[in-house]
Amino acid sequence: MEEPESQDPIQEDVPAENIFIAPSIHEADILAGVSYTHRSPIPQLISNDLASIECVLGVDEAGRGPVLGPMVYGLLYLPLTQHTTLLAQTHRFDDSKVLKPQVRSNLMQAICTPGTDLFQNCGWATRVMSARDISAGMLKPAGVYNLNAQAMDATVQLIKDVFAQGVNVKEIYIDTIGKADVYQKKLERIFPTTMITVAEKADSLYPCVSAASVCAKVTRDAALEVSHQAYSSSDTPADEPKASGADAWGTGYPSSAKTVNWLKEHMDPLFGWGNECRMSWGTAKDMLEAKGNGIKVEWPDVNDDEQARRMTDFYITTSAMEVDDEPDDELATWYGKPVPASTF
Repeated sequence: MEEPESQDPIQEDVPAENIFIAPSIHEADILAGVSYTHRSPIPQLISNDLASIECVLGVDEAGRGPVLGPMVYGLLYLPLTQHTTLLAQTHRFDDSKVLKPQVRSNLMQAICTPGTDLFQNCGWATRVMSARDISAGMLKPAGVYNLNAQAMDATVQLIKDVFAQGVNVKEIYIDTIGKADVYQKKLERIFPTTMITVAEKADSLYPCVSAASVCAKVTRDAALEVSHQAYSSSDTPADEPKASGADAWGTGYPSSAKTVNWLKEHMDPLFGWGNECRMSWGTAKDMLEAKGNGIKVEWPDVNDDEQARRMTDFYITTSAMEVDDEPDDELATWYGKPVPASTF
């Protein structure tokens, strides 16, 4: 089942020119199309007294709708007493789509820089869900693993990892997937001792979700730049500066003219694109299936008995080789006789 592709122009802002490369950027995994999780150390302020320091935790995603690049889930937690004062009042966190690209890049850098108040108080994590793995789940021939299910699993696992570290999480705030009440009930069954709030636009309502949104968005923007490295060396002459991913393929959203043009120019008729593309998205599928664009491949049905032949069916037996009265030339039949056409 194909997921809806976002056409919301507010999500199509251009990344910062000098985007901060956070520790959540694992270049080898990104280039290989591998999904992975990055976790920060527990802030020392919290780790010194895990049991008594009550924390609030927020979760949000970036990149649900694009045809290019990963979807990234971000999580951030900090002491309840610092929730509003540190995030909202001191640093003015907001929905990452509202913040200017350079502002959110600077905020992420502060979260990752030892000695800052954000580093001392905030723990964070990201789950980078590669375009390859998203599509593989959605294109399964049976038991489709849709985007909502993948997102739910990523969210739950990120939260479980924090509990497993011993962090005393008392409140959780999450931007909704689908109907907020249904999603909240699912999470309450998994984390029954924690107060959970799932809401639309939670990234604008709760500072910890805003901060998680920044972690997710900055990680996705940097991941797109890493993905573009595979193309920039071949697309750009040696004597010219290399174009950034944003300059070459835009924001990755289907409504971006740069994105659509890049897909058209770089499409292989047989394999489509690389690990950076969500093959399950309508934009990619339509290009591949358009008349004259792609090469159609028909795979055999593994359940078809007529096509499911054993390797031994093609072997020549000794009796079959000795049906002629005259002996065969030893060298000519060293590897057996040719298989007759009727065998196929």
